[in-house]
Amino acid sequence: MAPFRPKYVTFDCYGTLTNFDMAGAARRIYGAQLDEAAMTRFIRNFAAYRLDEILGAWKPYAEVVHNSLERTCKANGVTFHVEDALRVYEEVPTWGPHADVPAGLAKLAQEIPLVILSNAMKVQIPHNVEKLGAPFFKVITAEETGAYKPQMKGFEYMLDVLGCGPEDITHVSSSFRYDLMTAHDLGIKSKVWVNRGHEPANPYYGYTEIADIGGLPGVFGI
Repeated sequence: MAPFRPKYVTFDCYGTLTNFDMAGAARRIYGAQLDEAAMTRFIRNFAAYRLDEILGAWKPYAEVVHNSLERTCKANGVTFHVEDALRVYEEVPTWGPHADVPAGLAKLAQEIPLVILSNAMKVQIPHNVEKLGAPFFKVITAEETGAYKPQMKGFEYMLDVLGCGPEDITHVSSSFRYDLMTAHDLGIKSKVWVNRGHEPANPYYGYTEIADIGGLPGVFGI
């Protein structure tokens, strides 16, 4: 049987394509104050609070970072400074892709249109996308959709904009919690998990696993 050829390959950006270095940002700011065990706990809490902050009504990503960092500092007995949250937020557009991304994306883009659905602000993401090394048919942000993943609204908006159904796309992400669980619930059967070590495998959700984006063209027989 020939490999499935979707109308679009849709992507999570931060973490999957862009090296989303929130852990590094936390280390750069708080590393001198915390030992390794405490720093590991701080990073884990920071990730958890960021997820919690985006599950309600949409708000600017600067507020997501500010609130989650403030909550993390409180939980870990660290003094919170507003300027630290701004520093983390302003780092985001400077982050580049994982090393495996540009070549794999460039090869795939010659055959299938690429789309990004990202938990980003319109002013942030162009700086990251231009570093990815491939053309994108569409870049859709949470600011545009009015909801952050893992909420369904962004995926529904994306399908409406693309004029297709769940059966017409392949969604690619390194995260089950942010992307692949929601994609599963919406009936997107063609899913690819990029195993970047963020989360453990979860075969229930039905996906093709790849180690990096260099393996993605092969999923489609390219």
